[in-house]
Parts: sequence; structure tokens; C-alpha cells
Amino acid sequence: MKTNDETAVRPPQPGVVEPEEDATTRERVARSILEHGPSTAVELGERLSLTPAAIRRHLGVLTEHGHIEPRDQRVYGQRGRGRPAKVFALTDLGRRNFYQAYDELALQALHQLVRAAGPSAVSALAEQRVADVEAAYHRIRAEQPEATASEVLAQALNTDGYVASVKPAQLGEQLCQHHCPVAHVAEEFPELCEAETQLFSRLLGSHVQRLATIAHGDGICTTNIPFFRPEELTAGEHSPQHDTSHESNRKAN
Repeated sequence: MKTNDETAVRPPQPGVVEPEEDATTRERVARSILEHGPSTAVELGERLSLTPAAIRRHLGVLTEHGHIEPRDQRVYGQRGRGRPAKVFALTDLGRRNFYQAYDELALQALHQLVRAAGPSAVSALAEQRVADVEAAYHRIRAEQPEATASEVLAQALNTDGYVASVKPAQLGEQLCQHHCPVAHVAEEFPELCEAETQLFSRLLGSHVQRLATIAHGDGICTTNIPFFRPEELTAGEHSPQHDTSHESNRKAN
């Protein structure tokens, strides 16, 4: 029976050996999800120039193998009529295919570092690691003075293997990292994520908030960047009502 539901994917047929180009295409599908985040079948088909039948087949194989999973699409703002579209996101198993093979070695080295020098050594190492991103940020900032700080930060993260982008949010912006080269390590050593968050706050001159992280099982690392600055909330000469109005005016501008 045919269906128009874009989430209807075809599982692999038992005993059928698919051609090598199918495996290559499936890798393209998985990489597209990695780089762009959870995607609908329609988005993937358009992005990769695949027919609906082809994209359903490849999504079916990837789902059957446990590399991706369907989820309800998150809707920001007012939701339209009907059910939200399904999106396909990489699972931990699917994401593992893109990680470097050094994860286990890195974990062993960090455990040895903790035993030899104590937990504070991991925090120091995390600070050294984000220093490369900070250096890239200042270099790109000098080359592109017209770009916003968040745009420059996204570019700096991309030089270190993250697939980062910036999108507008209700009261600010969201920095999205679709890939994290150290996610498996950060799952056990959250100091890596904490050092990143502190760096973002320092470079952007604003309090930022992590809404989701790949290390915790989310599909994307999402950081909220508000329009306001901390001093705008603590300045004694402003009343709370005035602060709210000020934020609304900034949003309107």
C-alpha cells in the first residue's frame, strides 16, 4: 500500500546485496544530517538531489542499522495545522562513524592525567584546547570587521572541526554546533564543554546558556545568546519595568 507520509522508509530486504554506490549515498545522507542537523526526508532529498523513493530507501537502511532515528520536529513559534513533520537524527552509533579513532586513547590518557595530576589538570587541558578557537576568532575578527561576533565565533569553531552556524531566536540568537569532535570524551569529562561555554561568554561579552549538547545525547549543541548584557539587568538606575521595555526596543530594532 502506498503512502504519502514522508517518514515511511523502506527497510533493507533480507539477502539482497546492494551496489557499492548505495553505501556511498547512505554516507552522504548521514553526513548531510551531521552537517545540517536533524532533517526531514524532503530536505535530505532536495539537498542531495535524490528522488523520494531513493531517500526513503536509504533512510530505511540507516534506521534499520541503528545509525539514525526518526524524531518529532521541534517547532519554534506558532505551529501550523497538522502534525509536525518527522526529522531524522544521527544516533550515537551513527555519529561514531564520524569520530576519530582516537577517542579511546584520549579517554585513557585523560584518566591517567587525573590519576597523576588530579582533576584540575583536565580543566587546564580544556582551557588550552579552546585557546585554538580563541586565536582563530581574533584572526577572523580582524579579517572580517563587518561580521557579527557570533558569526565570527561560528567560523572559528569550524576551523576546529565543528559544523557551526548561527540562527535567530526569540530574544537573541542560537549558536548551533552540528558536530563535536570530542563529544564522546566530553560525555565523561564535562570540563571540555564548560571551557567552551566560558569562552563563548568571554568572546561575545554576554552571559550564554547551553540548551543542549551532543555529549548529553542531543542531536545538536545549542547555545543561547541573549540580546541583553548582564549589566543591563543589574544597573541600579533601571527599574525592572524599564529593563523589559529596553529589551523589547532592542528586539524591535
